[in-house]
Amino acid sequence: MAAQKINEAHEHIAKAEKYLKTSFMKWKPDYDSAASEYAKAAVAFKNAKQLELAKDAYLKEAEAHTEHRALFHAAKALEQAGMMLKDMQRMPEAIQYIEKASMMYVENGTPDTAAMALDRAGKLIEPMDLEKAVNLYQQAASVFENEDRLRQAVELLGKASRLLVRQHRFDEAAVSLQKEKNMYKEIENYPTCFKKTIAQVLVQLHRNDYVAADKCVRESYSIPGFSVSEDCIAMEQLLQGFDEQDEDQVYRVCNSPLVKYMDNDYAKLAISLKVPGGGKKKKSPTTPQDAAGGAQGAEEEDEYEGGLC
Repeated sequence: MAAQKINEAHEHIAKAEKYLKTSFMKWKPDYDSAASEYAKAAVAFKNAKQLELAKDAYLKEAEAHTEHRALFHAAKALEQAGMMLKDMQRMPEAIQYIEKASMMYVENGTPDTAAMALDRAGKLIEPMDLEKAVNLYQQAASVFENEDRLRQAVELLGKASRLLVRQHRFDEAAVSLQKEKNMYKEIENYPTCFKKTIAQVLVQLHRNDYVAADKCVRESYSIPGFSVSEDCIAMEQLLQGFDEQDEDQVYRVCNSPLVKYMDNDYAKLAISLKVPGGGKKKKSPTTPQDAAGGAQGAEEEDEYEGGLC
């Protein structure tokens, strides 16, 4: 069966090459017919598990379509070549072809297809190269943003933000999250703006920038409904606990369902958040001496332990 398919593929390649030849009576190569034969050869090679040969046939198909100015079909063939490389575990090369295909889609006037190709490439490379995946998601988001497709753009930007957090690239994550929040505000998805504010605060506190974290919350007061939301209350409590080095309060907020059930990357940020200087607990453990009659004094002491701010 495999040998039969390989022979069939070689027959298609021979036909393709014949279509590309010129003669006294045939001045121009027939790129369209050649591309069709290369495509048939690629499928036959793929069915015979000859992935390297299938990849080469797809590249020849792409070249013929390009000569014929059929850019959409050329891009599709490049994507298929990329898929052959993916199946051969040659992922960086595969991504290069998919990126090239996406540029061709844009040139052809089909940016949506370009963005979706970049998104697929991001998913493929994510398990082995987070940095490249971030780059691909950001590229895809930019393509959608240029087309005023903000809902699609912000979804891809969100993938990039989460991966930046996972890599502890907090400076870049802060910029990405701000852009996300601005987009959600523009499309009037206010509840998601609230969640992005929580993510921002966690990222800024991990950057040890309390002022920037506080600013993220204050900026969100202008978003309808934020100031009376549980998200706002939780972040005010978190910032207060952080400012007063109240370990208990920070722990309570970071382990509350509101924060705990966010996207996993942000939930991990919350759990790993440390109070500057190690923090201190407001409620000291009761000793036998306290139990006799010092409970009231302990409560009064606790009241001012975090300072008067």
